[in-house]
Amino acid sequence: MQAEIKMAKSFFVLDAKGMLMLKPSQFKEQGHKEGLLEHDLTEGIELESHVSFSDKYYFYQAVNEKRCILTDPYPSKQGNHLVVSASYPVYDQNNDLAFVVCLQIPLRVAIEISSPSKYFKTFSEGSMVMYFMISIMLTLVSLLLFVKCISSFWTAIVHFSSFDIKEVFHPIVLLTLALATFDLVKAIFEEEVLGKNSGDNHHAIHRTMIRFLGSIIIALAIEALMLVFKFSVSEPDKITYAVYLAIGVAVLLISLAIYVKFAYSVLPKRER
Repeated sequence: MQAEIKMAKSFFVLDAKGMLMLKPSQFKEQGHKEGLLEHDLTEGIELESHVSFSDKYYFYQAVNEKRCILTDPYPSKQGNHLVVSASYPVYDQNNDLAFVVCLQIPLRVAIEISSPSKYFKTFSEGSMVMYFMISIMLTLVSLLLFVKCISSFWTAIVHFSSFDIKEVFHPIVLLTLALATFDLVKAIFEEEVLGKNSGDNHHAIHRTMIRFLGSIIIALAIEALMLVFKFSVSEPDKITYAVYLAIGVAVLLISLAIYVKFAYSVLPKRER
């Protein structure tokens, strides 16, 4: 027990009637070492041995609910800071209340205990910078595809007399890939850089994934259609490759439908 109780001055034990059985000073008298945060933990603890704690929320609520409870922050006895209390009822073999173990610590200490590692902020900022750089590069790729699409469209207009129907599909593929890339960048930037982790975060992720995969499927379908036109005119013996690509697109489409079915089936009806 001595090794387990590292914040001995924060604990006190109440009997079934709410009277103090064991107070923080007695923990120290039994040889328990002071915790690292003991100077903070003792700020809100001033217990009197002959005072009943049966009217305290952390006592009667734990007894009524028969489980561990954590109180909302409330002013300490001195009134210069907020404290929180946790209590746990302990029962004997006959299921009768034996005593209630209580822990009382300042709110700021509770926040420090539950806060992430000291390296979390550095790692978080580094990840944010990396995601920002990746977003910039993907945005440039999307912009490059868009500019190339405009260039192909302008070339088709200038040389309209020698216009080939197959040249229409190339800008469409580029534009579709640019849209898919931009959707991906938007999702990464909003979630990882701007930190927009709203309540419908999972719904937004599924929506972005569906749009991204859908754009890729559309691009592959257009490519398959281009190959059908090309091979049917110039190389009929290679048209089977276009058929294989079309079959692959169909498999991807079925896979996307299955993904949508399972992704949205786990969401509440109001979020679908």
